[in-house]
Amino acid sequence: MASTIRTARSEDLQTIQAIERASAQRFLGVMDAIAHDQPSPLELLAARQQARGLLVAEALAGEKSTLAGFVMYRLLEQSFYIEQIDVAPAFERQRIGAALIDAVAHSARDAGLARLTLSTFREIPWNAPYYRRLGFIDMAETDLTPGLVAVRREHLARGLDETARVFMARNL
Repeated sequence: MASTIRTARSEDLQTIQAIERASAQRFLGVMDAIAHDQPSPLELLAARQQARGLLVAEALAGEKSTLAGFVMYRLLEQSFYIEQIDVAPAFERQRIGAALIDAVAHSARDAGLARLTLSTFREIPWNAPYYRRLGFIDMAETDLTPGLVAVRREHLARGLDETARVFMARNL
């Protein structure tokens, strides 16, 4: 099945929330709190969409298209920080997540940025190990910029266990 990456539109936002909810179910039995967490608020999605920091993957089957995944990111210092990326369970293992990350990397290069950054769970197979296969490397605590330290504070305020997480970077 072919897919295309495009900037999200306002009418995509509720579907993006549904993809986020469905994707979170993979955490059942591993991290139940994450599995039951609320999706990104519509207000945040709308802000990222308006800032062109929200891309979707649209799967095409004949003349019918379905949103298969999304990536939400923002400028953070000299990188695009990937805040959230999810692929609908029906479209997993089709390199849609990798294509979304590559699209963000392309946008970062166009903006004159040198890298992508993200924070994810260190040991969950579809998190840090996956990103390592896509060229991300773990960042040492001493390499965290003030912006990434602020992201960590945001995570702690949301109740995330930062001891289970790692910041990663991919040079472009």
